[in-house]
Amino acid sequence: MQRYESDVIAWANEQAAFIRSGQFELLDLEHIADEIADVGKSERRELRNRMAVLLAHLLKWQFQPERRGNSWQRTIKTQRKEVAECIADTPSLKVDVANSEWWEKVWADTLILATKETGFDFEAFPEECPWEYHEIVDVDFWPE
Repeated sequence: MQRYESDVIAWANEQAAFIRSGQFELLDLEHIADEIADVGKSERRELRNRMAVLLAHLLKWQFQPERRGNSWQRTIKTQRKEVAECIADTPSLKVDVANSEWWEKVWADTLILATKETGFDFEAFPEECPWEYHEIVDVDFWPE
């Protein structure tokens, strides 16, 4: 039996083989439960990261109009698409998007990215996200 702590990939393959062969008594149920719970965390983390990148680029678009270019447009379009796919693939993430605490964390991440990429101080940007979710993901929305 593979040990969970020494090689999680080999362990996961082994657990899958046990399930497929009906050898349920060999399953490491405690660690399987942990891994299943971690899948949800990973999906949430991906949505949060993609949203922060999207918002940081929207801030850059608004606050640095002289630097707008195809690269920023591509990033904004790509992140909008990826956010939409995250929500479509995992509809339960809509709960996060409706949660004000989640938005506070996303906005904090956004400000860190935006200050790093623009060189601006935190005070240059709004304390809270100035846009509604439907605007953020709208392909025709470009803050001015």
